[in-house]
Amino acid sequence: MRKAGLVLWQAHQKAKELVFPGRMTREIDAVVEEFIASKNAKPLFKGVPGRVPYPASACISINEEIVHGIPSTRKLRNGDIVSIDIGVKLGEWCADAAVTWPVGHVPEEKMRLLHKTEDILRYAINALSKKTKWSHIARKMQHKAESANFSVVKNLVGHGIGRSLWEHPQIPNYYDRDLEDFRFPQGAVFAIEPMITLGCAENRLLSDHWTIVTTDGSPSAHFEHTVAITAHGPQVLTCGPNGEGWAM
Repeated sequence: MRKAGLVLWQAHQKAKELVFPGRMTREIDAVVEEFIASKNAKPLFKGVPGRVPYPASACISINEEIVHGIPSTRKLRNGDIVSIDIGVKLGEWCADAAVTWPVGHVPEEKMRLLHKTEDILRYAINALSKKTKWSHIARKMQHKAESANFSVVKNLVGHGIGRSLWEHPQIPNYYDRDLEDFRFPQGAVFAIEPMITLGCAENRLLSDHWTIVTTDGSPSAHFEHTVAITAHGPQVLTCGPNGEGWAM
């Protein structure tokens, strides 16, 4: 899975190079798809079943789009924030990671949203070695967001990952005592992905059957890593070769 994670990290670096005003999102996706293929890996998202199969290798979501934005001829604009979510399968193993980038000069409130969401992911990763149950971490993640006057998206969550992209358990970014709780056994691997909005957390599905947007049009940020539980603590599998990356 670390090998898959390194390919994914490199794919994200290729995407990052194209994050500037005037770039079409489908151009970013094309570069990501070509790079993944060059590494004899597969894009996990392309062809995912739905009312229509997901048509791209990367989910590229701009501003009020929370997740699953479909790459198109839409161009990035100065002041946008763009979330890029990529999944890779190398051999039998999967990796999943997302990051939200500023485009050009971004308003202070949007930057504060990005920094807070990244900080929430950083906290969750580090807390895996200190807490005993996910509910303890999720409660703090929610508090961090809400104390900054942001909202946690509750109908979209992280997940276990391994030979398949989506495995048990579901990993919420908020606390609810009615949700299933779980511990972190050695060998478990989690895709942890806080999705935080500047306004309300309510959202809706667009007519393309994939893109999910905030109902009030407020910006949303999304940061994600694939994290393994090892004998030496949590290990991020989707960081760079020297341990660099967002939320690290």
